[in-house]
Amino acid sequence: MRTVLFLAIVLVSGAIAGTFHGMANLAIVEPYLDQAIGIENQNLFASGEEEDTPQFWVEYNSYRDWQKGGQVLAGAILGTSIGALFGIVYALSRNSLPGKTDLQKSFVLAGIMWISIYLIPFLKYPANPPTVGDAETVVLRAILYLSFIAISGFGVIGFYQVYKRLKKNTQVFAFVGYIAFIGIVFALMPANPDEVTAPMDLVNGFRAMSVVAVSVFWVSVAAIMGMLWHKFRPDSEISVEKTP
Repeated sequence: MRTVLFLAIVLVSGAIAGTFHGMANLAIVEPYLDQAIGIENQNLFASGEEEDTPQFWVEYNSYRDWQKGGQVLAGAILGTSIGALFGIVYALSRNSLPGKTDLQKSFVLAGIMWISIYLIPFLKYPANPPTVGDAETVVLRAILYLSFIAISGFGVIGFYQVYKRLKKNTQVFAFVGYIAFIGIVFALMPANPDEVTAPMDLVNGFRAMSVVAVSVFWVSVAAIMGMLWHKFRPDSEISVEKTP
């Protein structure tokens, strides 16, 4: 493995895909955030915690502009870290992944990781806009969500080891085992402690667009890294012939 080339490929792939993710968030998720925060502001005015004054809106708009301006950069930074993880997993599992080309193999792995560390945890603990959730439970909710990601991710690794040890005509049992395992975990994990009080059309729209934005990242990182890996082959060894 040519380490420098490998690092360049995975970091560039992650950064570009993360940038796409940040742009998708800015385009399709932020409008729902604006609606949700607008509801939250009205609740603050009604309760007397804040006053509906020009000064409040100047400070609010300045803060939201700063948040939106950092979306793409934050996406690139997060994408770089996840891209590094994706690249390491790909390098370790490439020879076992189905597919004839690196692009096909990369998409297979991205699909597996998208399902196991994003979609399944999301189905149990779906993303909510700012108007949903008690501030006192934020740590608990973060622990539950990250725990589910870890359990699902390590579950995939464990059953992947089982898959490699089974004969070809019995490897399906590894998939069945994982499905049964994650189904039990799904049932046993505590439910989200917070009641959804925001309008459901807003909540469902936010969740749907969040899925689309995250999917943009996984499709992008699979496509970019698969093509770069095929072009530069960081796993190939370059032999240099010595001249007498």
